[in-house]
Amino acid sequence: MGMPCQVNSIVRLKRSQGYPDRLTLHEQHRVAKSGYRIFPLDVPLQLVDDDWIAHADVVIRSLTWENQTTTLTLEVVRLYESPFALK
Repeated sequence: MGMPCQVNSIVRLKRSQGYPDRLTLHEQHRVAKSGYRIFPLDVPLQLVDDDWIAHADVVIRSLTWENQTTTLTLEVVRLYESPFALK
């Protein structure tokens, strides 16, 4: 029996998943996504909102799988001067 999982290279979050109300450089946030997901650790990834607008680069500092949920601790490492659409 296999473990279902997704491989992600962009951190796309809804407010309900923990998308920060305000992004501040070097601040850490704890967020949760349903299902088991694989993300690269310790490298910058784009942080996008539910509308696929990129606002910042984040680095995932920790990742935990538990009860069909992936919990991430991420750190904002770059804020974009002008957010932009990825789609």
